[in-house]
Formats: sequence, C-alpha cells, structure tokens
Amino acid sequence: MAADEGEAPAPPEKAGDGHRPPSRLRPVLRRHPDFRRLFAGNATSLLGSSVTTVALPLTAVVHLDASPAQMGLLGAAGLLPHLVLGLPAGVWVDRMSYRRTLVLADLAQAALLGAVPVMAVLGSLRMWHLYAVVVLVGVCGLFESVAAQSFTPLLVPRERLLPANSALVLSNATVATTGSAVGGLLVSLLTAPVAIAVDAVSFLLAALCKARIRTPGPAAVPAAGHRRHLWADVLEGVRAVLAHRIVRATTLAATLGALGGQVQNVVLMLYLVEDLTLSPALIGVVVATGGVAGVLGALVVTRVTERIGPGPSFVAGMSLAAVAGPVLATAGGPLTLTLAILVVAQVLRGTGPSLYGVNQQTLRQALIAPALLSRVNATWRFLVYGTQPLGALLGGLLGSVLGLRATLVVGGGVMLAGVAVALASPLRSLRELPAGECGDDPAPSGTTTP
Repeated sequence: MAADEGEAPAPPEKAGDGHRPPSRLRPVLRRHPDFRRLFAGNATSLLGSSVTTVALPLTAVVHLDASPAQMGLLGAAGLLPHLVLGLPAGVWVDRMSYRRTLVLADLAQAALLGAVPVMAVLGSLRMWHLYAVVVLVGVCGLFESVAAQSFTPLLVPRERLLPANSALVLSNATVATTGSAVGGLLVSLLTAPVAIAVDAVSFLLAALCKARIRTPGPAAVPAAGHRRHLWADVLEGVRAVLAHRIVRATTLAATLGALGGQVQNVVLMLYLVEDLTLSPALIGVVVATGGVAGVLGALVVTRVTERIGPGPSFVAGMSLAAVAGPVLATAGGPLTLTLAILVVAQVLRGTGPSLYGVNQQTLRQALIAPALLSRVNATWRFLVYGTQPLGALLGGLLGSVLGLRATLVVGGGVMLAGVAVALASPLRSLRELPAGECGDDPAPSGTTTP
C-alpha cells in the first residue's frame, strides 16, 4: 500500500543515475511515493478485473443463457469505446486533473460492476444490462489508461521512466497470469454474478490509493482564451504522432503488431483443440506458459534495454512476437514434440510484448511534450486497439478460407511488417533515450545515421 503523507523525502539520486536507467524496479517504488500510490491502485484494480474477465462471460452464459451471437456482441462492446471515443478522450483528459480522472473512473467502475451482482440477486439482470456495463466500463478504462500513461512522467524523473513502466507492465503480466485462476475459484465459491462484486471492491480500494497522490496534474493547462475546438486539438495530437520519426515508427509498428496478433488470437484456441487435439488441461498449461514468460520479460526488460538500447529492444521484442505464429504453425507429431514447440512459441509470445511494450511507452513519454502527451496516448490507443476488431474479423475469415495453420503464419507476416517499419526508422540504432521533446523532431541522441 501507499505510504502516508508524512513520509520522509526520497533520498537523492546517486551520481550517474541520469546516464543509465536503474536496473531494478524496487528503487522506483521506494523513492517516489506518488508513483507507488499509482502502482498500488493499478495493481489492485487489475486483480479485481481479472476476476471479472472470467466471471462476466460466465454470468452471460450460465446465468442468462447467452447465445454465441450475444457473446460476440458482448466481446465487441468492450472495444467500442476505443473506436468511438479513442481520439477525443485525449483532449478531455488533458483538460482535467489526472488524479481526478483516475479517481472518478475507478469510482464509476465500482458502481457499474457493483450493480451486476445486485441485479442478479434481485432477479432483474438481463443481457442488455451487461452490454451497457461493458461499454461504460470500457469508457472509464479508456480515460483511466490515457490519464495513467500521461501521469507517470510527472511522478518519476525522466531517467526513471523505463523502470517505472517496467514495474507497471510487470504487475499487469503477473495479474494476467494468476488472476484468472483466482477468478475461476471465486466463481466456484460465490457464483459468477456475485464474484463480480470483488472487482467492484477492488476499484474502490484503487480509488483510495490514487486519491492520495499529491500531484494533481495535468501536465499543462491551456492559457485563458486559448482553448481551441475539440477536433483541432485531436488533430494536433495525431500530427504529433505522425511528425516525430521515432513516435511514428513505434505507433505504426505497434498497430501492425496488434492487427497481426489479433488475427492469431481468434484462431489459437481452435487450433489447439481441433488441429492438435489437446486436452483442456494441456491447453491450460500452454496458455499459462505465455503468462509466465510475460512476467519474466517484464523482469528483464530494464536490463536488456540498458545493454542494447531502447530502439533495438523494441525491434527485438517485435521480432520475437512476430515469429511466434509461424513457430506455432509447425507444431505436430508426437505429443512431447508438439508441447515443446508450443512452449517455445508461447515464450516468444510472452516475452516479446514486454520488451517492445515498455520501450514504446517510455519513448512516447520522453519524446512528447507534456501538453500533447494525453492526446498522443489517446491516438496510440485508438490505432492499436481500433485495429483489433478488424484483426478478429480477418482472422475468422482467413481461418475459414486458408485453414488455421496458414492463418497463424499470415498473422506473423503482418507482425513482421511492423518489424520492417521499425527497422526502416531510427529505432534500429537508438542506443540511448533521446533528449528533448516532440515538436521540431531533433536528431535522436545516441543514434547513427541510417
């Protein structure tokens, strides 16, 4: 939990800390209490949300007898806010206190999710209620994510951004690995609708943690009389993404990576069940392997980046994730060989996103001017998350036409196109975190001319 308000000031940084990011995550949490409060709040709400990831679909299936079509609509509803509000969300977050945005988003999600078990107990819960809850929770999550990504540079110094983002990704990966098992247990003990109450409580606790952050944000407040039209501000954020060579490259590469990854995700379970005829227990082991690999990737990303630089780390992570699909497609033969190939592929799928995810977020925070960061983060989410429904549709179509193995290979090919985008940019030789902010796109520090 967060430290109290009377905590002693953080000890001074050691000489030389500004030249290399620290290799351990613990000093970031110890020396920066406001970031620790943000970290604790995020981890708490993520643990609760991992329960809902299991409990909410089971509520629809078991409690409401949802059809496959209704389940598809329920899944799509969670992505709808990114498509509709993804771009303007950055402008609205920019005009508010980051701390207030985080607290209000958590309180709203607590109320929305808390309504589900109440309606279930009263016998009034219907599918349209779940659709509404998923959409509104998605809106809150969108605003919360944009605010948190924009808040971090205000809570830790520039040279601590990499380990700070590593700590956040590590908590995400750890919760993703263990949370679903906790959710399944709670559903067994409490029933699916009542288990969702645990998530509601987690958001209340998260709001308490974040309310104690002393720095309110935002990074910049528009001067009186200078507020512009909503879409003019939106376009300014889009231009900031496209104008900077490094930010543009990471965003385009991540967008292609998300598209290809979703092509693979929609056929993966079918592939494991129908083509490889694995038992549910073995499928669980395979899926858990990817989660464990994600945790390990988050643990080593800071050291890897220190050694080879943020640009090569980003490219390496994208490359690992891209080749996982083709490796998956080669699985077959004796069960032992099949499982060995699947484990290798899942290790690639788990470690790759940690390497490129932490570095792309750190680069955005370091290169984009504070006044534009919320809009740039929102643009990134709009592009990366907005492509996922298209990837799901494309994956389903290709799986029907080409087969499941070929679809895994095609998805990997799309992701390799993202690697090519990164290699064609200054990222390939970016050995140090560049100095300066977005605007004039200065020559990146520590790079060589491609």
